[in-house]
Amino acid sequence: MHESEFETVVAETLAALPEWVREAMQNVSVLVEDVAGEHLDPDGEGLLGLYTGVPLTERESGNAGELPDVIYLFRQPHLELELTSDELREEIAATLIHEIAHYFGIDDEHLDEIGWG
Repeated sequence: MHESEFETVVAETLAALPEWVREAMQNVSVLVEDVAGEHLDPDGEGLLGLYTGVPLTERESGNAGELPDVIYLFRQPHLELELTSDELREEIAATLIHEIAHYFGIDDEHLDEIGWG
């Protein structure tokens, strides 16, 4: 999947989110990168996605004016899963939703419990 198609899937997933989710996602950027650089993935785990920032549940009034939070989606690790086109689209959407959950303060343990780990 070419980068532009990957980005289209990400945009379509964002557009399909419930309105309340889109409205709540303020000061957060969603970026597509080919791979996570060492600064994002020092263990070289081949991350599919990563949320960086302060989750909504941990913010205080003093967080105003901060740099935007960022949700990264990494294209190459997705492609290395060797999924069908439809499965790949589903995995991209699942990764994005997983990282958005972190933005809302939902941790990996809870995501595992509800089947989104």
